[in-house]
Amino acid sequence: MICLVTDRRRLSAGSDAIERLVTVVGAAARAGVDLIHVRERDLDARALARLVRRCVEAAEGTGAKVVVNDRADVALAAGAGGVHLRSDSIPAGAVRSLLPAGAIVGRSVHSADEASTISREGAVDYLVFGALFQTPSKPPEHPLATLDELAAACRRAVAPVRLKADTPSAAKGRVPVLAIGGMTAERASIVARAGAAGIAGIGLFIPPAGNALDAHLHTIVAQLRETFDTCQAHT
Repeated sequence: MICLVTDRRRLSAGSDAIERLVTVVGAAARAGVDLIHVRERDLDARALARLVRRCVEAAEGTGAKVVVNDRADVALAAGAGGVHLRSDSIPAGAVRSLLPAGAIVGRSVHSADEASTISREGAVDYLVFGALFQTPSKPPEHPLATLDELAAACRRAVAPVRLKADTPSAAKGRVPVLAIGGMTAERASIVARAGAAGIAGIGLFIPPAGNALDAHLHTIVAQLRETFDTCQAHT
């Protein structure tokens, strides 16, 4: 699973930030990402709902699903595919009861114990574990998880999986665990060998200056697919 996490401030400091974000979302969806996690926590509900609707429209016709950070009300109002919950948010089961059938519910976790507890409740479709490496999204003093902790979380994330994804993790009755924090195409192989079913990231999907957006995203997604397919084939 490949998840783009949005942060418009990483794209532009100007008034065109929303437009650039929607452009990136559409390009990422066409490139083949599975999830688009709209994580613009500073926006009020009305502005966030407008943005989410535009992201849903940008992803229309692709396989990508849009999930909203911690706001089931906005997800419902904007027609999103689901909700991604913070680690300190309300229980996933309570959120799932508000959403239509087939909606996606994910959650951030920071330990193997937390991954085990949340997974066994049976209400989440995926987990995001981290941060594993230094990232501009976190202050330098933010504690980092280890690869051993990631591996333990992946082993212990056992529960029914509702997400309709053709992955070895789903087939084995595991909740897919996505690694986050300083992800790069090179680090993807490291977290895949630790047991991660995919990655979530922000900067990974932002092209270097002078690089074409569509070409960058297609290259990154293809590299990630090959990495995880290869690792999962040997597990």
